[in-house]
This record gives sequence, structure tokens and C-alpha cells, in this order.
Amino acid sequence: MEKKAKIAWLYVIAALFVSVGLFLVVKKNTYLFFALPVVLGVLLLYIFSLDKVLLLTAFTVPLSANLKALDSGLAISLPAEPLLMGILVLFIAKMLYDGQYDRRISRHPIALVIYCMFAWMVVTTITSEMPMVSIKFLLSRLWFVIPAFFLCAILFKDPKNIHRFIWLYIASLCIVCVYTIIHHSQYGFDGDSAHWVMTPFYNDHTAYGAALAIYLILALTYVFLPDVRKRNRLIIIGVVALLSLALTLSNCRAAWVSMVAALGVLVCVLLRIKFRWVATIVVFLVGLFFTFQHQIIDALEKNNQDASGNLVENIQSITNISTDASNLERINRWQSAFRLFNERPVFGWGPGTYQFVYAPYQMSKEKTIISTNAGDGGNAHSEYFGPLAEQGLVGSLLVVVLVVVTVYCGLTTYKRCRNKKAKVLVLGATLAFISYFVHGFLNNFMDTDKLAVPVWSLAALIAAIDVYYADAEQFDEMKQKTGM
Repeated sequence: MEKKAKIAWLYVIAALFVSVGLFLVVKKNTYLFFALPVVLGVLLLYIFSLDKVLLLTAFTVPLSANLKALDSGLAISLPAEPLLMGILVLFIAKMLYDGQYDRRISRHPIALVIYCMFAWMVVTTITSEMPMVSIKFLLSRLWFVIPAFFLCAILFKDPKNIHRFIWLYIASLCIVCVYTIIHHSQYGFDGDSAHWVMTPFYNDHTAYGAALAIYLILALTYVFLPDVRKRNRLIIIGVVALLSLALTLSNCRAAWVSMVAALGVLVCVLLRIKFRWVATIVVFLVGLFFTFQHQIIDALEKNNQDASGNLVENIQSITNISTDASNLERINRWQSAFRLFNERPVFGWGPGTYQFVYAPYQMSKEKTIISTNAGDGGNAHSEYFGPLAEQGLVGSLLVVVLVVVTVYCGLTTYKRCRNKKAKVLVLGATLAFISYFVHGFLNNFMDTDKLAVPVWSLAALIAAIDVYYADAEQFDEMKQKTGM
């Protein structure tokens, strides 16, 4: 009788739900009520299985769409960012309740750099030209970094969750790739349409290309991962082919350059060239550029090959700073960032403020056909020069320190790893991380979920393997509780 009563109540509740839903559809012309089961399901996951919310977030990020708030210039990505906000709130509540967190992660060198970045961001928010904008920027950075680094590092205690997280993101990214390629084919795969056919999932081809480069490297990592079943390896090769095609059709030259840079680092690793020598060469090349910058710029200005639908011409246009509007606009944004920095070199103008303050710092001779007098065209197009303008010299140097420390940890962990699977994975994560921050010379997307979640989760993967598996002989066979 008790079982029959439960079944009867189930039917009653289902009937009431359908009745209310149909009433709202007919009378109010709204379908939102039918989203209630999904919302309740997600809330239950928050309460009983936060690790599954993180995995769900990985899947939703590529498929999320941006809704821009016109009055503030800020945007929110649905449903990914609300999921991340909820994770942040629960994490803070948990820390206030029991204060338990793995000290090996909280004291990891990457974590220490993150603390410094946030501390300086708080200081520059106080001194900001637009405090409310900076506060919103700081909060958004919190709901990116805490879930994607601090919670993912704990999630990755279980190696299976590493695979799940990466492949859930890749699965939804593949959906976006198929959509984009089909959409692009309707315009004959021409170069102009390549800039926007991935909307509404990605704002433009540069963010799309950056994500493709990261996950193409990770997918290639799995091709060389030992003990992968033949059928799974064939599927992985198919994914690599799809991501490679999507990256080629994206016309994102910065992403292509980032792939070449990652390949160069891979060659150095395979040849066992020491990290200090690679760092020395990079510093030397940067110094060489600034020493002979006028001669180099004169040589680059002789290139007048514009971007087009032709792959070879697109590659040639990478160094065109005489007629290519995209390249010239980047230079315009960078010059504006340097002028902003010169005026406020210590504290900058405040996190997130560049897009609101750079307009008066443009010079007419540097403007392009895509420049705006209102200065509402976006950010500084650089992960290094944006913080320079917004948070002063310290802010920019902290980004450099983050890159150096993370890459160093990744490469040293690769050398220490006793298990081949962990070794290959940490190397793949390090190369993917490098690809983004090479791309970051030309674009910046760390203020969006589309790239913040992948990049910070790569740092979490490096830290997790460093802490939990670098000195272990086993990897997939180890059963560790995530504590979530």
C-alpha cells in the first residue's frame, strides 16, 4: 500500500506540473516553467555532488551565449557564469564553516602567485578611476579562478575527473565546430564570414581560435597517451581532425602562431634543452627586438599583404603592419595602453576600465577603419598590455610571473613524473597553457568564461599532478577522494 501511495503521489505531482505548465504556455505565452526540473536538478547537484557541477560547467562553457548589459558594458555568459557564481558562493560558505582545504594546493607556487594577483587587484580597485567597474571585474575574476583553479585542483585528485573534464569541454566544443563549419559553408568559407560565423557561442574568431588551439593540443596529447584502446584512439584522431579543420577555417592567425610556439617548446623538451636556456633565449630575443625595433618595424611595414580567405596569404599577412586593419588596430590599442600607463604607472586606471578610458588616448594617425571615436571597441588586445594600463607595472609583471611559474612547474613536474600517463598529460597541459599566453600577446580573453575556465583549469591540472602524482608510480589506478 505504501508503494502504491508513493506512485499515486508521483502521478499527482506530474499532473500538476504539466497542468501549470500548459496554463502558463496558453495564458502567459511563457515556457520558463518547464525549466524548473532542470534548475531543481542543478540545485541538488550543488548540495550533494559539487564535483558534478564542475564537470557540467566544463560542458556548458563552449555552448554558453553572451548577454551584454548595455548600461554597464559588462556581459554575462549563460548558463556557465551563473553556475560558476553558485560554485563560488558554496566554496566561500564551506570555507567559513570548516576552513578545510588541501594545504599542498593552497601553498603551491601557482596559488601563491594568484594570491599576489588578487591582492594587487584589490589595491588597484581602491584607486580605480571607475570603482564600480573594477569591483565587478574583481568579482568576475573570483568566480573564474576559484572554481577553475582551486576547486578543479581538488577535483583532479581523481585522474578520471581529469579525463572527464577535458573531454566534456571537447565534446561541446566539437558541437560548436560542426555548427560553425556548416554555418561557414553557407558563405563559401570566405575570410570575412570566418570572423563571426561562430556566434552566438563565441564573440569572434580570435576567442574561438584560442580555445581550438588549447584543446587541439590536449586532444593530440591523448593520441600519444599510453594504454588507450584502439577504438578510443580512432575517435580521438577523428576529434583531432575536426579541431584541426576548425582551426584552419577560423582564420585566427594568432592561434596559428601559438601552435607553432607550442611546437617549438615541445621540440626543446624532447631535445632536453634546459628551461633556463629557453628562458634566456626568450629574454635575449625580446631584448633584441627592443634594441632594433625601428629597423624591424621598417622591414615589417614593407609587407602589404592583407588577410584574406587564402591560407597562404593569411600567413603572410601576420607581419603586415602597413595596411592590415586588424594588425594596425592592435597597435592602436597597445599605444593607447602605453599612454594610459605613462600617465598612471603605479596603480593604473583600475581593473576592467581600459575599454572605458582609452578613447582620448588614441591618436588620429594611428586610428584605422575599425577604430571607434567613442572607444567602445573592447579591450587592449593583450594579456600583458591590458594589465599594464589597468593595474600599472606590477599588474603586468604579475601576469609574466604567473606564466613563468606555471610553465616552470609544468616542465619540472614533467621531468619528475614516474608514471608515463601523468608525464604526457602534464606536458600537454603545459604546452596548451603556453599556446594561450603566446596568443595572449595579441588578444586577451581571461575576463571571459570561454578562455578563463580552460586556462585556469590547465594551471589546476599542472598543480594537481605536481602535488598528487609526480612521485607516484600509478595514475589511473589510484583512488583518491576529492573531498567535494
